Amino acid sequence: MKVNPTVVLTFLLLSMMFGAGALSASLGLELGKAALKEVTQPDVRPNTSGESNSPSTGKGQGLKLLKEDEVIKAVKARIAGKDVEPEPAQTKAVEPAAEQSAEAKAAEEPKKDERFPIATKDQDVSLEVTGVRRQGSSLVLDVSLKNNSSRSVQFLYSFLNVTDDKGRSLSATTEGLPGDLPPSDRSYSGTVSIPTALLENAQKLSLTLTDYPDQELELKMSEIPVQ
Repeated sequence: MKVNPTVVLTFLLLSMMFGAGALSASLGLELGKAALKEVTQPDVRPNTSGESNSPSTGKGQGLKLLKEDEVIKAVKARIAGKDVEPEPAQTKAVEPAAEQSAEAKAAEEPKKDERFPIATKDQDVSLEVTGVRRQGSSLVLDVSLKNNSSRSVQFLYSFLNVTDDKGRSLSATTEGLPGDLPPSDRSYSGTVSIPTALLENAQKLSLTLTDYPDQELELKMSEIPVQ
């Protein structure tokens, strides 16, 4: 009887496929056993005494359940945007840091210059220098005017006379001061700027301001520190 080579080839291929499948299954089973060799089932037996008296067989110490009220308290604190209140021992450790922060903040705050304000007054009109500062290439005097009299007073600040302790007359510009000072309890603030190039070796300044055009009052002050 003549054997059909196609049938023989078909059976040969099927045999090889079954053999390869059996080999793959065998290898997969061995690999699975090797991977699960160290895995053991956890002990889920109920414990009626609250805590187990027998030592743990594994490396870990087991699971510790949290109290429900503590969990709810922590969640509410997180929602409110606050942390849970620290324990007393932690509070003691935080207090020195808070004190240091307060001291550092106080050190950063600018100290008040006790030399100011410097004030002068004539006929119920007062002029006050509240501070001196450097701004760019100018020395800036912070000043204020107040009129407690019963009439308005006019000033022309181009007549403001500024001299240093060397007797030199200095050029100055004003800003923010009113030309017409009405009678009021309000203080009007402004600045007087002097180029620092003109203050060579100067230690103190003097100011003189008179009303315009009558020149009936004179606001004069000296000993204004430059530094």
